Amino acid sequence: MAEAAAQFQKGLDQLALLPDDRERRRQELEFRSGLGAALVAVKGFAAQETGQAYARARELWDQLGSPSEFLQVPIGLARYHSQAGEIDLALRLEEDVLRLSRERSDSAGLILGHYSAGRDLSFAGKFASSRSHLEEAIALYDPISHCSLVYQTGLQPYVVSQAFLGLVLCCLGFLDRAMLQSSAAIAEARRLTHLPSLAACLALGTRLLSLDGDDATLHERAEQLMEVATEQGFPLWRAQGTIYRGYIKVRNGNVAEGISLLRSGLSAYRATGAEMWIPEHIALLATACAIAGQTEESQTLLDDALQIVERTGERWLEAELNRYKGHLLLRQRHTEAAEELYRKAMGIAVEQEAKLWELRAAVSLARLRRDQGRRGEARDLLAPIYGWFTEGFDTPDLKGAKELLDELT
Repeated sequence: MAEAAAQFQKGLDQLALLPDDRERRRQELEFRSGLGAALVAVKGFAAQETGQAYARARELWDQLGSPSEFLQVPIGLARYHSQAGEIDLALRLEEDVLRLSRERSDSAGLILGHYSAGRDLSFAGKFASSRSHLEEAIALYDPISHCSLVYQTGLQPYVVSQAFLGLVLCCLGFLDRAMLQSSAAIAEARRLTHLPSLAACLALGTRLLSLDGDDATLHERAEQLMEVATEQGFPLWRAQGTIYRGYIKVRNGNVAEGISLLRSGLSAYRATGAEMWIPEHIALLATACAIAGQTEESQTLLDDALQIVERTGERWLEAELNRYKGHLLLRQRHTEAAEELYRKAMGIAVEQEAKLWELRAAVSLARLRRDQGRRGEARDLLAPIYGWFTEGFDTPDLKGAKELLDELT
């Protein structure tokens, strides 16, 4: 990918010597589009160089009448803006691509638009809409007629749609289907041997396992991510691998080394210019600090994460951030404040149709009710939410909820 980026830049340098006519602009559009796709892996989605490549390509695309064969350009620009924390702008760009693709009956454009909108709607916490878009992208994809999309965009939209769908299904409460979807995406990315797509799927799969997986599988997935990202020189995914490696250390009792890795990984991730996923990364560090007894720092970190949520609109983890903060306040015996945050977390989860977050908030609130001697209220709160689930009964969340319900009954 680094060599590809260098060759595209050499081509652009040569194009600058030619007369500024329509043919030269079309060639430059092709080169800028390819450069942006390569820089996604070499620098990161939200790196300044990536944004500049796609911004110039978008200017050329507009000048040339928005040619369908370069719809990856506005999609690439949307991806840059979403990763830089400008989700609303990204969604507007994606809606334009979907509208244009529908008008032209362009299946490739529809795949790109649905995949991109599904990704960014998941960031915004609009899980049901995200699921619809991602499933549409997957359904439309044909491996023969759409195989070139992977080279145009830098990522294979079919497998990355699958990987994002796994995360979305998890938040919606379909825990077994989520794991199957994630594993299928990784297996397909390996079969295609497209390494940036594999790194992206491994990163999303590791994130999914950190939410609701066992330590052994999480460790294995994180090490696979680190191997690919380090070998290929992918800074964004290497930083994410470092973060998860640190979180695993903390979970296994090596708290000091884990916190050090979490901090260095977060710093490296931010150096790529990315804003997306930072609240989740901060939450992992806050959890580690709480385990280490650094309650004040943990609370400061969670406040920082919630401020980023408000600034960027990345709300997919908002319910959990409030629940984590409630835990900290409860440890400090601020019972009323903790209860208020648990209720807030439940409200956000209900609004987002995020059954996993709703269950977690309900468990936290039910435990508080139990400790207050209000066992009947605790049972009545938790029972209907647990009863909604039809799968995932071997996961830690549902096992814990069942144990609490049995105790209350």
